[in-house]
Amino acid sequence: MRQISILGCGWLGLPLAKSLLEKGFFVKGSTTSPAKISVLENAGITAFQLEVSEAEIKGELASFLANSEILIIDIPPKLRGIATENFVAKVQRMIPFIESSTIVKVIFVSSTAVYADDNTIITENTKPQPETESGRQLLEAERLLQNNTNFKTTIVRFGGLIGEDRHPIHFLAGRKNLANPEAPINLIDQTDCIGILENIIQGDFFGEIFNAVTPFHPTRKNYYTQKAQELNLPLPEFETNNASFGKTILSTKIETALNYPFKKSTL
Repeated sequence: MRQISILGCGWLGLPLAKSLLEKGFFVKGSTTSPAKISVLENAGITAFQLEVSEAEIKGELASFLANSEILIIDIPPKLRGIATENFVAKVQRMIPFIESSTIVKVIFVSSTAVYADDNTIITENTKPQPETESGRQLLEAERLLQNNTNFKTTIVRFGGLIGEDRHPIHFLAGRKNLANPEAPINLIDQTDCIGILENIIQGDFFGEIFNAVTPFHPTRKNYYTQKAQELNLPLPEFETNNASFGKTILSTKIETALNYPFKKSTL
């Protein structure tokens, strides 16, 4: 039985862990919340309370990694509000533990925020040019992991994450003067996030970079207006006096190299 450690059993990590358990994997999962330990244990996950910061690691990281072949890192940077962090330093602090463990393969959950909004078509061959602090730190963390020869790292750059309980229209509904009405959307459903990660694991696609975005790119204005109408929410209003900036992320490599058919072809 193959063993996997998932650092960050949150919105994506927890359902991924449950799905991997169903497929016969032994799964260790981490959470920063003491209250969530029982949730993980009740799902059949071997649970660890871990908190990694740039200054220290609280919890038994070595035990969490012990005897696992694969580590999935799914902890997004905390760069909003007052309590921001140095995400790169956080990843650096974990690397010696990974090097001295049984981990030989890593999946790092990243973001398409590493690419610029320059109205171009983006593939994995496009040079990342992040325009946000989050994007810059994610890109540097990607490079730290991929350049390490003690393990093979695959980077998965997800677009905007959506699911039954998570959709940006609930934040955008009724808002006015929203920018970039003609920019294309780059979203992906939780179901496909899990499917893609499992295909990487089962097909042994390590040492790679994948852009993971549903191949469905209507404009922001058309898409969010339609979603608001479907859910009977106040319509968002977009400003149209300024040029729109965005990008179109292609997931062709996922469809061909992984032979992965998107389950949610429209969103």
